[in-house]
Amino acid sequence: MTDPNEVKVEALLNIINSSAREAMAEYKATGHGVPGVDAGTLHPLDFATDTLALRKAIRLLEGACEQLNTILAPPQHTAYNFVNNYSWACIEVATQSYIADVLDKHPEGLGVDALADAVNHDRTKIARVLRFLALRGCFKEVKRDVFANTRLSLVLKSTNDVVFCIRDQRDSPKYAAVLYETMIDQEFARSNKVEKAPRAFALRREGKNNNYWEMDDEAREAFHKCMIGHSVIYGSYAALHYYPWDNVSSVVDVGSGTGTMSIPLAKMFPHLRLTNQDLPETMKLSRNIWEKKAPEVLLDGRVEFVPLSFLEDLPVAGKDVYYLRSIIHNWPDNEASVILRNIRKVMRPNSRVLIHDCVLLRKFEEPGVGVNGSTTKAPEPTLLNFGSNTPHQHDMTMWLLFNGKERTLNEFKNIGASVGLVLTQTYDLVGMMLMDFRIAQD
Repeated sequence: MTDPNEVKVEALLNIINSSAREAMAEYKATGHGVPGVDAGTLHPLDFATDTLALRKAIRLLEGACEQLNTILAPPQHTAYNFVNNYSWACIEVATQSYIADVLDKHPEGLGVDALADAVNHDRTKIARVLRFLALRGCFKEVKRDVFANTRLSLVLKSTNDVVFCIRDQRDSPKYAAVLYETMIDQEFARSNKVEKAPRAFALRREGKNNNYWEMDDEAREAFHKCMIGHSVIYGSYAALHYYPWDNVSSVVDVGSGTGTMSIPLAKMFPHLRLTNQDLPETMKLSRNIWEKKAPEVLLDGRVEFVPLSFLEDLPVAGKDVYYLRSIIHNWPDNEASVILRNIRKVMRPNSRVLIHDCVLLRKFEEPGVGVNGSTTKAPEPTLLNFGSNTPHQHDMTMWLLFNGKERTLNEFKNIGASVGLVLTQTYDLVGMMLMDFRIAQD
């Protein structure tokens, strides 16, 4: 009789093989072949807006590989690997020191002495950092003590918006370090309020202001570049290709930032009329960004900028789509309901709310969560969320920062129902999902 555990291992090996071949096919379809781990240039697919097929293959590949390691490695090995990981610290050194920018001027490589001088670091320590990262394909040692960029390290250049998202994570270990303390603290333990998040706990201990949204102009600009980087990392731009934008004429981008999604939306669909709504200081910055990136849309009068505090104000009324990307997960249920209720008040009968967020899968989900759409079930024997921890990692980030959370599909349905909205369609975009809500019929 075949060992059932062996059958699962063989199934995972098949998933790894098939998903890797699917990913290779996506790269080869561009005519540029499969990228190499030590390639010194980016691949055309790396920043394409429609990489959904590739991302679906990678979701399977990553999850199956990690699950296979968990099955076959001794448990103490895997448990220790959970905590014995300092990639984040070395990435912080690399980004803060602009190492990728320096090496970009030396594609054949730069000696560690010259590099240490350029970034004002000790040569031995900077070499240790780079060798650590090179183990994962980030930078490469082309010959002894000579380092160069790789395709992976190139995304760390200061001119790349992705690096702003990576830098935005620099304080997360500090907030994570007090997670247990907040769970036993009398004041914080049972509170879901924003001001009782682990971030607030850590900053209060340091005597610092804990309001995440109070920023000076420099911090605000960096934050909105971070949101662009976040969209690239999470494949948010797939929404441009898989939602029927041709069937709508007006869109309100609620919590729009500087136009992370609305700028490419306006460029791809010139029939759309867009309304950007965010805090007044963000609207001022937003207009400047649009003048640089989409002056033709301003000239055509297809976009307007209307200040909004979505916990207090009503959005512009009577539009076709009210789009919220990475907004609802920032807030506990009460505040999330307020945001959606304010939108519901200004909707026309045929308007819809389009929520673009991570969605969590649970082993024992409540019944009746199915809706029309492209929600994809992970194949056996991969774990929930395809064995990938990305949505749950993001859930932890929201908890640490705001006492917010990523939600299951059923939790989104319940919040919508509480304000008179019904979920009618979903679009699985890998890591994130588009959820189309309409006004519930009596």
